[in-house]
Amino acid sequence: QVQLVESGGGLVQAGGSLRLSCVVSGSIFSINAMAWYRQAPGKQREMVAVFNGGGSTDYTDSVKGRFTISRDNNKNTVYLQMNSLKPEDTAVYYCKVDIKRWWYSVSADYWGQGTQVTVFS
Repeated sequence: QVQLVESGGGLVQAGGSLRLSCVVSGSIFSINAMAWYRQAPGKQREMVAVFNGGGSTDYTDSVKGRFTISRDNNKNTVYLQMNSLKPEDTAVYYCKVDIKRWWYSVSADYWGQGTQVTVFS
């Protein structure tokens, strides 16, 4: 089995910072892309940041310059450093990881359970 455990969410005042973590554990052959998504109430889930297997990163426009995605391959962990938070960043944040479980298998996406981030003004 594969588990993704997120942590680091919480309540923060606008302008503050939070750091999210997502630890991947279980039977894994390799990890490719690691990403963060978010879903605000009444809205569709959107990609926030992605760290591709090749090392490139990408961000949705609204967080560029404020959020930074990073990963520690030795720890199978992806992070999201969120600075200068705004009330519109309030959402449940999910990590999504593209995992290949065995050398002969195709990769598949796995999702974390989500962590709430609430930014108040």
